[in-house]
Amino acid sequence: MSPNIDTAGLPPGTVVYSGEKKTEKVSFTLIEYSEKEFIEKEFQNFDECLLELKPEMVKWINVDGIHDTELIQKIGERFNIHTLTLEDIANTDQRPKFEEYDNYLVSIMKMLSHDTEIQAEQLAILLLDNNTVLSFQEVHGGDAFDIIRTRLRTGKGRVRKMGADYLAYCLIDAVVDLYFVILEKIGDRIEVLEEELVQDPSKETMRFLHRMKREMIYLRKAVWPMRELINNFERTESKLVKKTTRLFLRDLYDHTIRVIDTVETYRDLLSGMMDVYLSSVSNRMNEIMKVLTIITTIFIPLSFIAGVYGMNFDNLPELHWKYSYYVLWAVMISIALGMVFYFKRRKWL
Repeated sequence: MSPNIDTAGLPPGTVVYSGEKKTEKVSFTLIEYSEKEFIEKEFQNFDECLLELKPEMVKWINVDGIHDTELIQKIGERFNIHTLTLEDIANTDQRPKFEEYDNYLVSIMKMLSHDTEIQAEQLAILLLDNNTVLSFQEVHGGDAFDIIRTRLRTGKGRVRKMGADYLAYCLIDAVVDLYFVILEKIGDRIEVLEEELVQDPSKETMRFLHRMKREMIYLRKAVWPMRELINNFERTESKLVKKTTRLFLRDLYDHTIRVIDTVETYRDLLSGMMDVYLSSVSNRMNEIMKVLTIITTIFIPLSFIAGVYGMNFDNLPELHWKYSYYVLWAVMISIALGMVFYFKRRKWL
C-alpha cells in the first residue's frame, strides 16, 4: 500500500488496493526456544504476542501479511526499526538486499513457489540485538520454513543449541533450498520441451518456450542479488553475527552460486532451443519448397508440350496422325521420368 493513501477512519487491518477497501487479517506466530525448552503460539493481536516474550530465550516472530502499514509502524516502534526499513518491508517490489543498522540487520528477498508457473512473495528477515528474529511474509499460506519449524519442535539438529543469528541463517537457507526445488522442476520441463522440439515442434511449443524464457528472466532477477545479500551478511562486522555462524553463511554463499550457475545454464539451453526451433521450422519450410520446386520443374516441359498442342491451328503436323496422342503421352512420361532420375542422381531428391 502506498504511504500516500489515506486510511483514516478505516478499521484496523483494512488494506487499500487502487482505491478499493479490502480487509486483511494479519497473524503472528511466536516461537521461543532454548536448548531444553520450546514454545509455539499463534496470535491475531500484536500486543498479546508481546506479552509472551521471554528475554532469556531465542524468539522468532513470524508476521503473515505486510499491507497493514499502521501495524508495521507499530512493530517498528516496539523494536526500534528505522522508518526506511519499514518502507522496504511494506513495498513488495523491493530488489533483494541486505542492510546493516546499529541494532539490527535486515535481509529482504523473494520467496518463490512453483505450480504451473513461478510465483514470488517478498520476505523480510530482521536479526535484532535482543536475541530476536522477525520475519515478514507478504501473503498468508505456505512457506519454506516448515523444515525449520520441525527441527525446532523436535530438537533435531543444532538450531536449538545456537542463537538468533543461526536461526536467521536457517531461514535464508530454506529459501535458497527452495530455489533448487524450483530449478529441478524447470529442468524436467526443459527435458520435455527438448523432446517436443526434436519430434514435432509446433506453435504451442514456441509459446511454451517463450513462457519459460520469461520465467527464467524473472528467476534470474530474484536469484542474482542473493549472492550480494549473503556475501554482505557473511562479511558484516556486526556483533549480532557470531563467528561460528559465518562459516555456515559461507557455505550458503556457495549454494547461491550454484543456483545462479544453474539459472544461467538453463537460460543458455532455452536460447539454444529457440535457435533449434527456428532452424527446424526453416528446414521444414525448405523441404516443402524443395518438393514444390521439383514438382513445378517437372511439369514445366509437360505444360509447354500441352500448350503447343493445345493451339487452335489446322495445319499442326501431328494433328491428324493416328498415334499422335499415344506418342505424346509417351514423350511426356519419358521426360518426367528422366527428370526424376536426374534429380535423384544429383541427390536433390
